Parts: sequence; C-alpha cells; structure tokens
Amino acid sequence: MPSASTVFVDTNVLLYSEDRADPAKHRTAREWLRALWLRRNGRLSVQVLNEFYANATRKLRPAMPAGDARAEVRRYQRWQPWAVDHATVETAWGLESRFGLSYWDALVAASARHQGCSWLLTEDLQHDQRIDGLRIVNPFVVGPEILDAPA
Repeated sequence: MPSASTVFVDTNVLLYSEDRADPAKHRTAREWLRALWLRRNGRLSVQVLNEFYANATRKLRPAMPAGDARAEVRRYQRWQPWAVDHATVETAWGLESRFGLSYWDALVAASARHQGCSWLLTEDLQHDQRIDGLRIVNPFVVGPEILDAPA
C-alpha cells in the first residue's frame, strides 16, 4: 500500500540517478526515484532543478547533454516544484540558526516543510535527523521500503 507521505528529493539523488561513475549509488538513486514515481509522492523545488541542470551539464563526466538535462527538468515539473519565496527564505534562516545547517541545505529543508513533506531524501544531512517534523533519509543507507514502515 503506497504511503500518503510526500518525499522531498535533494539534488544529489537526481544527479546520482544520471551519473554512472558510482554504479551502486546510480542503481540505488534510480530505485528510489522509480518508487516515488510509482507512489506519486515525490516533491522537489525549483532550486533543486536548477542545481541539477547546472551540475548535470557541467560536472558529470561525461556531461549530460543540455537537451537531455532539460527534458529531465521538464519531466520533474510533474512533482510540483516549490518556488522559493520570502516565507521560504525566512524559514530557511530559522533552520540554519537552530540546526546549524548550511544556508543551501536549510533552503532545501524549508522548501520540503512548506510543501508539507514528511521525508527529505539526501546524503548531505545526518541520516534519521529530525528537523521540525521532517525526517532526513540517506537513500544510500536505507531503501524506499522505509516509506511503508511506521514513522
């Protein structure tokens, strides 16, 4: 039975799904994204999509062709990307101060909170950390089956 909880996906997961340099992380990222597509509970932000495009076309080796990266960004528009606004920035500043996060990580967490997400899928924060009701999940520590377990 699919979980009703929404899962915010950070840029690194999207990048690993395209990057074959680390086959295990590539496979795991694709498994997570496939599960979220099937459950229809993936979410992200315009910030994440911008970071994905910039990094996929410049930092991946080989670089992802711009047209392919654009197609992926367009595909993820179905996930209702959160547009960062002043309220999101204010929330991010609070998270940055209270939890000692970098501003960019705080902005991702704030976007997830504003979308009502229960989970944040990232390898950039401490696995199983709680940030104002948002549970951090490192996708390379646990698989998507965790979404079916009680929170």
